[in-house]
Amino acid sequence: MNEVAEPVYTEGGAVLLDGNQLRDDTVMQLRARIERAGSPSVCLATVLVGDDAPSRVYVNMKHRKATEAGIESRGVELPASATQQEVEEAVAQLVADPDVHGILVQLPLPDHLDPEPVLALLSPEKDVDGLTDRSLGRLVRGLPGHAPCTPLGVMRLIEAYGIGTVGKRAVVIGRSTLVGLPQMLLLGRKGCDATVTLAHSRTSDLVEVCRSADIIVAAVGQAGMITGEHVRPGATVIDVGVSRSETGIVGDVVFDEVQAIAGAITPMPGGTGPMTIACLLENTVSAAAMLGVTSLSGV
Repeated sequence: MNEVAEPVYTEGGAVLLDGNQLRDDTVMQLRARIERAGSPSVCLATVLVGDDAPSRVYVNMKHRKATEAGIESRGVELPASATQQEVEEAVAQLVADPDVHGILVQLPLPDHLDPEPVLALLSPEKDVDGLTDRSLGRLVRGLPGHAPCTPLGVMRLIEAYGIGTVGKRAVVIGRSTLVGLPQMLLLGRKGCDATVTLAHSRTSDLVEVCRSADIIVAAVGQAGMITGEHVRPGATVIDVGVSRSETGIVGDVVFDEVQAIAGAITPMPGGTGPMTIACLLENTVSAAAMLGVTSLSGV
């Protein structure tokens, strides 16, 4: 989707994989695609339950970028006291609304709510966050659907910066259904053709496993677990893990140490996070095409 980005280098000489710039480029490309199609209505709806401050920040950013992309943005907000039935009814109404093409249920939900029945209401076409078992099943089987936004964002960074994957060894650290497992599938599928190892926080020889890799994707959420010891010279290191510390957001990768060894590296923040939003919007435009906005097909 994106041309090879102009490289910017860290102090240690690694290419900095700038998610902020690529996100903004993607937003403008999506806007141009919608305009070329005759500016059809494309709608993304979000469901926010409660008053969790980080969740509200994330949702507001998604709405802002959706508007920049020419996508209609609809927000449904429910109080933290909302019942399971009330949340499910709100989602069901959006699923049934033909004017809504993509639905994002912002997680986490308040503790008294079970997210699984809520997510199960989403149709594969409208599940633009790629969270449901049906979406994951489609990804496994190579059927049309939406890949989870964060792993897809990693792939867009790899593509945009011209990082080779064919025949390369990739290590994905983390086995969640939201990032690790779909990331493994995306890197290994035909066309990308990496040889992928799935590791995790309990892998006994993690340093040795990582040092065999051309590409490392760290997605555990354990601050500073990937150090220079884990990285062979010239490898690409992509940090997906997010932890909160007294100094702010930190990732799984010790950036200052690794950037002196790696060939390319994402910052944290400013790397994979912005690309999650970009791919949410990309999936929403694709969802509109799947749901019958024919002018978007092939544009």
